[in-house]
Amino acid sequence: MKGVLWLAWRQQRAMILTGAALLAACAAWVAYRRSEMTRLIDQYGWTPCPGWNGGCESLATFQILDGNTTAIRVLGTAGLLLPAVIGVFWGAPLIGRELETGTFKLALTQGIGPRRWFAARFGLAALFAVLASAVVAALVAWWWLPVANTLDGLYWHDAPVYNATGPAPVACALFGLAAGTLAGLLVPRVLPAMGAALAAIGTAMVFTTYFRRSWIDPETRITPGMTPKRPVGSAWSTGEFGYLTPDGREHSISTVCQTSGEELRQCMAEHGFVARYHKVYPSGDFWTFQWIDAALYLGAAAALVALTLLVLRRRTA
Repeated sequence: MKGVLWLAWRQQRAMILTGAALLAACAAWVAYRRSEMTRLIDQYGWTPCPGWNGGCESLATFQILDGNTTAIRVLGTAGLLLPAVIGVFWGAPLIGRELETGTFKLALTQGIGPRRWFAARFGLAALFAVLASAVVAALVAWWWLPVANTLDGLYWHDAPVYNATGPAPVACALFGLAAGTLAGLLVPRVLPAMGAALAAIGTAMVFTTYFRRSWIDPETRITPGMTPKRPVGSAWSTGEFGYLTPDGREHSISTVCQTSGEELRQCMAEHGFVARYHKVYPSGDFWTFQWIDAALYLGAAAALVALTLLVLRRRTA
């Protein structure tokens, strides 16, 4: 390693080594806690039963879930916040501090162009950001999977799991770094740039969360007449329940027949309803949502990097 890459490593090695140490400690903690969980599972001969609908309620179930759900939630929340941490504490100072102190001028006088200088610094940071987020995502998924989608535990659509596993959080970490880097370039001082980066990353994450259900259509589960409804299981309920007429028109339960038993039967007959419906996203939609989110984050990151290069070229001309 030499030249501009060596300089980038020298300036970022403290952050990289500290991050690597934290990841190693986290991996050791997860390995220990998961081994304790699997020991209990083997001891009780426990078989998980995904879904809210019961069937495996036991002392073993609650001991296993109560002993791990909170800790998995904590790790998942850390994974959820990781893109913001990367963008604020690594991305914003990455270029911003060099511009604020004027030290970038020294590097550019050594025959190194601004693009090459930026590529070395950003590329090294991006590599570690991707690796760190991928490791955290793998740890969360590894710990969670034996008890996934079980009773009152964590489900695939819960924020600490969804936003910390799969390709989306890895892409989001790269987006966070790109957003922070651009903020450091556009905002004159590093501290305000860190605030701007946090606002930008937070806004993007809220946007994807708020509009996620519009990416794909939910599955409509239809139950003829008074037949017992299909259990929700591990699906993500949209909260849309209602009734169907013979021609297929939907009528929300919020406006009619908010009853049960014989009263429900009578109400359905009075309105001519022949079936009930419930809209859900099956657990298999996890990957569809994840790849859509990942594509959005990667596209945004690419656009921000391109804009950063354009602005940097003008600033250093």
